[in-house]
Amino acid sequence: MADHSTNSAQTAEAGKGYWQANLRLIYISLVIWALVSFGFGILLRPLLSSVAVGGTDLGFWFAQQGSILVFLALIFFYAWRMNKLDAEYGVDEE
Repeated sequence: MADHSTNSAQTAEAGKGYWQANLRLIYISLVIWALVSFGFGILLRPLLSSVAVGGTDLGFWFAQQGSILVFLALIFFYAWRMNKLDAEYGVDEE
């Protein structure tokens, strides 16, 4: 009986660690996405206007295309990292 409760406690602790790692990854991704889309595209646009990219300034480029490309890169990064995290905690798909 004690072995069952110990195993259950270990499983609960592993699940808690898995979700903490998952949430940390989500929070980091959201901060990067907000910084690129809102920060570079809107707030820091005057500072980035002196850098030319494709015939326009860098702030406008981030607002129009850069934030979308970074968002797509974050999707692929999140999927890749979650696959590694799933394998690490033994909940990966076979």
